[in-house]
Order: sequence, then structure tokens, then C-alpha cells
Amino acid sequence: MSGTLEKPIMSEQFPLEFNYNAEQSFSSFYTSCNKEAVKHLTDIANNQGEHQLFLWGDKGTGKSHLLHACCQAAHQNKFTAFYLNLPENDLPDTSILEGLDDFDLICIDNLQHCASHKSWELALFNFYNRYRDNNKHLVLSANVRPNDLKLQLPDLTTRLNWGLTLKLQELSDSDMIAAFTCKAKYLGLEISPKVGEFIQKNYTHNLPALWDLLPELEQATLVAKRKLSVPFIKQILAEQHPA
Repeated sequence: MSGTLEKPIMSEQFPLEFNYNAEQSFSSFYTSCNKEAVKHLTDIANNQGEHQLFLWGDKGTGKSHLLHACCQAAHQNKFTAFYLNLPENDLPDTSILEGLDDFDLICIDNLQHCASHKSWELALFNFYNRYRDNNKHLVLSANVRPNDLKLQLPDLTTRLNWGLTLKLQELSDSDMIAAFTCKAKYLGLEISPKVGEFIQKNYTHNLPALWDLLPELEQATLVAKRKLSVPFIKQILAEQHPA
């Protein structure tokens, strides 16, 4: 039900390995108020639609999930794709961008972490010029819109604004539980309305925390060989998340 699928990809310059999480697909994403973004990404995964899409929104709105889903769908559609995450404290060497020119789709996540890193801003600018000239698809994500990234290279900000920019909307509390129930079902876990209501009222209104809860519930049900019920949820939360 869970795990990482790996597909080796070769570029002419050096080998790269693309990893995507099988759980982060379009079918496991609760679309709700973000139908427009999903529609554009689905088109991109089919090598159609926008050539550049910039997604932004707060943590937990599903940016990384959608970028993984887009790459996964592109591979299923027989197109080459690569997902690149820019971590906050340990940026990879900029040379990684030198091997990506020939891919049909590139998804770069957490773009805000390259701000104030001159070497990365310049490398992205040069990569952008090469890649866009090839008429390929580029999907970018950050926690803010392009103009608010506080980049030191104005020309890079200009280029990030050339494509379509969409904000991922935060889910309401009811939609949050619906999304949780949807993803749980994808993993083979049945969340009844009573269980969902209990979690909503007694656990958290934070979507990333709900995602972290899912593997705990999955493991607990497998070990106990029990379906999820309100008493069982109370037991799990008391054992793993004591007050």
C-alpha cells in the first residue's frame, strides 16, 4: 500500500534516479477547491496545456503531493519527468540542473529555499532559459507568489512570472477530514463518518499532522487486526499521542 517506486532515468550528461511516492497520485489527492490546479497539472502530465505553471500556498496545501502526482502521471503516459526538491538547509550542487534539459517535464519544489543563494539563483536562471527554449513543461512551487520570493536576481523573478500562477487554497475543517478520509481509503483504511468527526473534534486541524497520523493508524490496524472505530481511535491516540 505504501512505498516508493523507482525508475532510473539517464541524461546525456550524467545518470539521474527519479523517485516518486506511489501514494502521492492524483487519485489520492482530495481536489475540492483546487480543481483548476489539478486540471492544469493533468494536462501537463499529458504533454499538453501550460508550458509553465507556478503553484504557491501555505504548508500542507498539497504542493509536493501534486508535483509528485504530475511526474508519476507523466511517466505513466510515457513521458520523461524529473522531480527536484530544494531543501531548506542542504541545497544540492547546482550541477544537478545540467542534466535535466532533455526531460519532457521538470517539477521543482520549494523554490523559496533558493532565495538569497546567488549561485542557485543564477543556475536556475540559466537553466530556465535553456529549458524554455526547448518548449518543454516546467512546474514550480513555493510558499509565496514569485514576486514575494525576495530573489536577488530580478530577471529570474521576471521569468517566474511568465507562466500561469495559481494559489492552492487551504481546506476548510470539513474538507480537511474529507481529504483525510479520501487518502485513508486509498491506503485501504475505512474512516467512518463517526471516526472522522471524532478526529476532527479531538485531534488536530492541521493537515500535515493528519497525514503523519495515517501510517500510525495503518500500523495499529494491522497489528491489532481491528477496524477503526471511535474507541480504537481513542486508544491509539492515548498510546501514541498522550496529552
